[in-house]
Amino acid sequence: MSSSFTTNPRKLLTLLRDCHEGTIQLPDFQRSWVWDEDRICSLIASISQSFPVGALMTLETGGDVEFKPRPIEGAPTAAETTKPKSLILDGQQRMTSLYQVALRGQVVRTVTSKKKTVERWFYIDVEKALDPSISREEAIIGVPADRKLKSAESAAPVTLGSVESELAHLIYPVSRIFDWDSWSSAAMELAWSDPTLKPNFDAMRQFKKQVIEPFTDYQVPVIELSEGTTKEAVCLVFEKVNTGGKALDAFELITAMYAAHGHELRKDWYGKGDMEGRHARLTQTLRYGGQDGGILQNVSNTDFLHVISLFHTRDRRLAAQAEGKKGKDLPQVIGSRAALLNLPLSAYLQYEQKAEEGFARAAKFLHMLHIYRIYDLPYQSQVIPLAAVLAEIGDHWEHAEKREKLVQWYWTGVFGELYGSTIDTRIARDYQELPLWLDGGPEPQTVSETAFNPDRLKTMRARLSAAYKGVNALLMLEGCKDLRSGQTFDNTVFFGESVDIHHIFPQDWCKKQGIDKQIYDSIINKTPLSSRTNRIVGGHAPSVYLANLQAGGSDEPPIQESHLDARLASHALDVGLLRADDFESFMADRQTRLVALIEQAMGKSAMRKNDSEIDAELDELAEEASKTLF
Repeated sequence: MSSSFTTNPRKLLTLLRDCHEGTIQLPDFQRSWVWDEDRICSLIASISQSFPVGALMTLETGGDVEFKPRPIEGAPTAAETTKPKSLILDGQQRMTSLYQVALRGQVVRTVTSKKKTVERWFYIDVEKALDPSISREEAIIGVPADRKLKSAESAAPVTLGSVESELAHLIYPVSRIFDWDSWSSAAMELAWSDPTLKPNFDAMRQFKKQVIEPFTDYQVPVIELSEGTTKEAVCLVFEKVNTGGKALDAFELITAMYAAHGHELRKDWYGKGDMEGRHARLTQTLRYGGQDGGILQNVSNTDFLHVISLFHTRDRRLAAQAEGKKGKDLPQVIGSRAALLNLPLSAYLQYEQKAEEGFARAAKFLHMLHIYRIYDLPYQSQVIPLAAVLAEIGDHWEHAEKREKLVQWYWTGVFGELYGSTIDTRIARDYQELPLWLDGGPEPQTVSETAFNPDRLKTMRARLSAAYKGVNALLMLEGCKDLRSGQTFDNTVFFGESVDIHHIFPQDWCKKQGIDKQIYDSIINKTPLSSRTNRIVGGHAPSVYLANLQAGGSDEPPIQESHLDARLASHALDVGLLRADDFESFMADRQTRLVALIEQAMGKSAMRKNDSEIDAELDELAEEASKTLF
């Protein structure tokens, strides 16, 4: 990896002129200029005192890393036709601010500290700048576009904009900071022709020495990355130096690289004008119930590129195999950031439609598993290999045998909690191994090497847990019915009845019984219920709310006991234990029933403890109890 660089100081004026002419520009992924009035004043004050304001980092153009350039904000139109020699990676806000106030010669459009858009000319109060007891920042003045400055000595504002008024009030324009000779010559002529001016030439000489010369002599350290710097290095360097600014992801870099070849990647994703973008199409896929978006609404632009990278690198690997290459000579199938940064435009154009179709099939697959809302999606990251595989096999996933294997793989990932971190390798491996298994090959490692620990159910309490969400969806997939209405939770009922996961032994009841929240709040004591059913449950003991359900009410018909018992059984609940309000026995029984469902979904037995492990746990509990008692 080549990432050599040089560090050389360059005069500020030279750099600003290069920005004006377009020989220094910005890569297209850089954000717009956003500095406010106070920060600009602080920057001017620092330069005028020869204080360091940080280095400038640039990238030499002409190498393999091609970014679409754009001139610094405010540069003349002619700069757009100039081919830049270097691009600014760090220091854009400082350079743009200095260019706007000191060289451009036009009013500066900025914002106040309260984010109100304003137009300002910047001036330096000469007397304040020369007074060592006054902070230099206090000497920097932002003046409105009409150049009228309120004066403490006069009710009428002072109108600036001419050398005469500036000389009379000893206020120097920052827009002429590099034009001292011309300004001072004009001031001398005015002084000779108008004796009433009586300028303080001594103060002006001191001002030149203490303020103007530090500006004109100011040198900026410039770190220039060579044209041989790789895309990965550029991305890493940019993120390191912009920790307080815009986070740069692969999509932004790729957008800038594709733009250099005339393709608008951002337009593809976000749309433009009347054109709907891909993100909007994915968001609206299988959208129900007044949601902002469907199950694909959180698919990111880098998720989409990840799938395309899997297609591209897989084809490169197959081509290498056809050439007889083996082992380490074969390219990896991968969708890491490094791989995305090397994704050619030709590959994107070849696979973009295929990838979108894969995500649409993934949405259909997830709905089949009763995962309807983004809020209930176990893993966003698992959608990537799912979409990639479904794009490869097309409608074949709907064939019973293949579908059953896909479902088994999906639940194994969820209940094995495999897609929480360090997932790039797993995604690539599943993408390659899963289609082979669907066609009769060996099980993927995700399926063959994963088991479920039954005790994990006791610690699933948070909606953020993938397995917690998985239990909820699995119960609906198994056909659990609402206790009040007897309806299964298809998407119409799910959204129409505001179904969510709720406590079986209600929280209020558990608290009154002195049951630890860590116990009653686990997934073992929860199940999908409609909002109307949950209101009937309230904070009552199961024996009470079940009797209420059976009896009905003014707007609810009675329910036959046998029908209610069947509905309870569909939630993997023991009816007798519920009617007896036997919480402890219920929790043990429900755990066993949920484990059986998970085993069925994963196609394998859960991890079972042997007798010696159970004895060791009992000994440990006895020891803890003895410490408490004695």
